Amino acid sequence: MEAPHIEVSIVIPAFEEELAIGKVLDDIQRVMRATAYRYEILVVDDGSRDKTAVIARSRGARVHQHRQNLGSGTSRKTGIIHARGNIIVMIDGDDTYPADAIPGLLEFFPAYDQVVGARQSEKGTHRVLRTFAKEVIRRLASYLVGQSIPDLNSGLRAFKRDTMRRYLYLLPEGFSCVSTMSLAFHVNKHPVAYLPITYFERLGRSKFHPVKDTYQYLLTVIRVVTYFKPLHTFIPLSLFLMGFGLVKAIFDIIFTGTIQESDIIAILTGVVVGAIGILADLIITQGKKHDTTDS
Repeated sequence: MEAPHIEVSIVIPAFEEELAIGKVLDDIQRVMRATAYRYEILVVDDGSRDKTAVIARSRGARVHQHRQNLGSGTSRKTGIIHARGNIIVMIDGDDTYPADAIPGLLEFFPAYDQVVGARQSEKGTHRVLRTFAKEVIRRLASYLVGQSIPDLNSGLRAFKRDTMRRYLYLLPEGFSCVSTMSLAFHVNKHPVAYLPITYFERLGRSKFHPVKDTYQYLLTVIRVVTYFKPLHTFIPLSLFLMGFGLVKAIFDIIFTGTIQESDIIAILTGVVVGAIGILADLIITQGKKHDTTDS
């Protein structure tokens, strides 16, 4: 007898989450059994040395194990590759996200390509630093993509599997993977919805590194937007440099009677940066035309 088609894959990237994974899986099973979806639960154990995988199997989850710790982003990519459902729900294994929100996320399909659980408060470690850094980066990302992003790096989200697989090559190894997932959809005009959710304090030890991971978040925003929309990055920088050089030149003429070398360098640098952005945009536009023709 042929196995029933899986509609939803719930993917849980986990690294040494033995304190929380059992409760997370019990909550997901409880919630999903009350729905009509045909689903699977896939736990990607990222080289844990504790009982994470054992507990996951005992709760009926399918488990894929990495022999060593490869990073949260790699675990998420593994989950996307091995998921069998048309819709993938991702939720962390530390009990910070409410499993009860999953049916609400699924209600947005097929109209949307991705739905993100937008946290209403920060409960993680280093709370003050994380809140400030995330808000700054979120605002920068919203500006660069030209759309409001309520939560850039939520660990609870649902998306169409085939659409996300198109951007697997972009996903980094670390925590900034989820930010890349959001940005890749936004800059490529895929419809993305946000559902407000409650966020809880984690069970177990946090693996978040406040300085290193915040730096990676910032680089991710700039890298992804530059990759897909170079003008959004290069043109503002170009205008700033040229404007700075022009204003400085005016002041130098007024107070010294001559234009300084630094004025010319700033203006020319701005011109070069703008030219690079225009060239990059032409290359990307041409590549999209070829993709459309080939398909």
